[in-house]
Amino acid sequence: MPYLAAVGPSDDLAQAGEERLAGEESVRGAVRSERRKEILRQRREELGLSQEDVAARLRISVRAYGNWERGLVKEWTDRKLLALAEALEMSERQCFWLFRVMVDRDPPPTWRAAEESRLPEDPAQRDYLCDYAALMEAVPYPSFLVDHRWDVALTNSAFDRLFQTVRPHPTALPDDNFLRFVLFHPDAAAVLEDHEPAWCVPLLAQFATALAASPDDEGLRSIRQEVARDPFMEAAYRYGVPHWLTTHGSEAAEQDGAVRSVRHPDPRWGLVRCRMVAESSRMLEGMGLTRVTLILSAPQGVPAGPVHGGAGIENRPQGRLRAVPPLGE
Repeated sequence: MPYLAAVGPSDDLAQAGEERLAGEESVRGAVRSERRKEILRQRREELGLSQEDVAARLRISVRAYGNWERGLVKEWTDRKLLALAEALEMSERQCFWLFRVMVDRDPPPTWRAAEESRLPEDPAQRDYLCDYAALMEAVPYPSFLVDHRWDVALTNSAFDRLFQTVRPHPTALPDDNFLRFVLFHPDAAAVLEDHEPAWCVPLLAQFATALAASPDDEGLRSIRQEVARDPFMEAAYRYGVPHWLTTHGSEAAEQDGAVRSVRHPDPRWGLVRCRMVAESSRMLEGMGLTRVTLILSAPQGVPAGPVHGGAGIENRPQGRLRAVPPLGE
């Protein structure tokens, strides 16, 4: 029976509604609390750091940092969150995600990520990478530099366009760690076609080889721990990979020459075949880096070459390391 808006529903209905909303809020709060804990732990393990290491960076006691990671904090101030972002070497996007999850607001506009740790200390190597960024930007296909942990050191604009619709994630962004993106990001399957057989299993096979070669590498061990926490990925790692290698041979796990498919957000590309080309140089090998380029085949009816919205090469943004600010910043 209708009621006057000024009177409202009966007291019983109002109470029931309030209890339902309180219950939903309680569930959301519990999920949010667990997510807060995951962000700090996962990022710390991704870097191969112990709680003692992070506490030393923050200049607080191990017990105090343990409370931070367990969520036993009275108030998450900007100062605490910014200190965490620095200690955990977070990129600008990761810091944004940290603030949104922890306190549901953006970080201060004056904050900039300190990513110098991504760059080699040797000046010659730093200069080489800065010039290499310009070379990669001239390539019309998605291209990126990775180390043995799949940490991404450099991407070009074509790579950024391919993954432009990917949502923020605390540990699995495509331009932070490509392996974590493939395995753990909820949006990976929307970009990487035939996600499980064509991308997850081959990369898990490569990961198993890397871990066997460097069993004490903390970064690789943290990825292994995260795989173990995911029942689907653990089953793929323990049973799917050996079966796949037996069926297809160890050569099938190689990156170089592999043919796969991606779904480009630009409708002029859409679902498109790509060949992975992995290569290095003397200088890159010295820094432990490999360049991977996804050579996209031209879609049916579209001229061969990149899609730049009509912009010529001279109008492309200059390539640069994400850790190196452009002139004027």
